Amino acid sequence: MRVKVCGMTQLDQVRKIEELGVDFAGFIFYPKSPRFAARHIRGQELRKAKLRIGKVGVFVNTPYEEMMRTVDEYGLDMVQLHGDENPHQCELIANYVTVIKVFRLGENDPISWLIKPFEESCDMILFDTLGVGYGGTGKKFNWDVLKPVALDKLFFLSGGIEPEDAEKLNAFSEEPVGKKLFSIDINSRFELSSGVKDLEKIEKFLKLLEK
Repeated sequence: MRVKVCGMTQLDQVRKIEELGVDFAGFIFYPKSPRFAARHIRGQELRKAKLRIGKVGVFVNTPYEEMMRTVDEYGLDMVQLHGDENPHQCELIANYVTVIKVFRLGENDPISWLIKPFEESCDMILFDTLGVGYGGTGKKFNWDVLKPVALDKLFFLSGGIEPEDAEKLNAFSEEPVGKKLFSIDINSRFELSSGVKDLEKIEKFLKLLEK
């Protein structure tokens, strides 16, 4: 099972999670976030690091030209769109870089209906918990709501995932919908403080997940 660690702010920790076998590192380019990557890491530093780990930039309603400059400056492999981006905007961006569109879900949201307009304009989707404002909430996402949904897109699963969830995630991956599960997305429950990851927790979590 692939794992993405989001909210990275320290280049040395990016190198360490790569060594642990993490597949993707997430860098948040939303100035209002306490994990705003540009405040801690320069694009030139990240590009020169020659990392093998996938680099994902998280954006919220960022103008196209600004986003593309950041993609180039930081050498990003994917962008994760966490705002109100519409299918047309996703399609324009997807012509240049792999696009993950985020859907923040409540318990009774019509998931198939929400996703349908984006099926051909984004590469993957990410499910997170509905909350106030933008960005991750750290609140637990009830991924059982996905079980009856027929998904054609690969997806990331986020929303308050913590070390104790490994067994449940392994079971979820065996469900029919789990066949489209591309990666787990972890963040705040694996931190010592905002943007500073608990590497020991991450390592233990990786060992409990089925590959």
